[in-house]
Amino acid sequence: MLLNRRPDAERFLSRPDPAIRAALIFGRDLGVVRDRAQGLASKIVANPDDPFDVAVLSERDMADDGGRLEGELAAQSLIGGRRLVRLRLSGDSVPIDRLAAEALERHSKGELNPDAFLLIEAGDLAKGSALRKAAEKQAGAAAIPCYEDEPGDVARLVRETLAKDNLNLNADALALFVARLPRERGVVRQEIERLVLFLGPGSGVQGAATDLEAFLGVEPDASLFDAAADAFGGRIAEAQAGLRRAAQEGEGGPAAVRAMGMHLARLRKVVTLVLAGAGAQEAAKASGVFWKQEREVLRQVRAWKLEDLDRLQPELLAADRACKTTGSPDRLIAERLALAVASRAKRLGL
Repeated sequence: MLLNRRPDAERFLSRPDPAIRAALIFGRDLGVVRDRAQGLASKIVANPDDPFDVAVLSERDMADDGGRLEGELAAQSLIGGRRLVRLRLSGDSVPIDRLAAEALERHSKGELNPDAFLLIEAGDLAKGSALRKAAEKQAGAAAIPCYEDEPGDVARLVRETLAKDNLNLNADALALFVARLPRERGVVRQEIERLVLFLGPGSGVQGAATDLEAFLGVEPDASLFDAAADAFGGRIAEAQAGLRRAAQEGEGGPAAVRAMGMHLARLRKVVTLVLAGAGAQEAAKASGVFWKQEREVLRQVRAWKLEDLDRLQPELLAADRACKTTGSPDRLIAERLALAVASRAKRLGL
């Protein structure tokens, strides 16, 4: 069945219908897909990371063994009780789409282990997708499309996430912060994490708009944007020269790290949209890439994968935190970060 209305989807995600044996969560914003899937997984089993109760499959697993998914769905839990089988899809392979559809259809009819739950995460599936059709058609399955967050959704996510660390923003600060955030859920969470570190986890602070000025700063000027683009493009000497030029113009290390973070976020959004089926140029435009930078960004997108960008994110967070430590050599920290990024880009073939 199709749960297209937000209230219906939220109701199911918070209290899954025991008659439903499979769920397909899909959409262009993979960050929203992952969030909803993780929330649902926690309702199905006590520990979604427990290897005894949970099996996690990828497209590679399906390609290597076409019967692997049905085999996992037929297996019993090693310690008894509910079993969760998760399938994560990132591409648009027609054979894998059909294999997943067949397994979902059989399982939703109760032909496999009735104590197992099938949870599939996918990108922006076309209406002609066999998997999407099967999930929408079967009474024992739920198809949940995910859409880009609205400002109200982002504001709620900011409030809820900050509250977990005993932090808050007043109305003006919240509006300012949300206005400066992108709409891709994964990037939003990374920016909230940076804000938590800035305000101080567990400090009980309620941030005001004036408090966010130092965190948000001004938009980096052209030198910092160029340096960030050069770093992610594998041009080490140019990136260092751009950072030094920006330093002469009065821009410090925190602004340089923020510029690299913004470039990473933009690359990540383009890559995510392309994986969801968008054309490369369409994805670049939707991500706010300036037309003069489009060719270079698309060159970088062909080399940087989501997993490469995700592995780099902790280094940016660490550099951002280090730059804001009293007495730290923030410009040197930013240069070292740019060098690390550029070196990794070169290893990726840029």
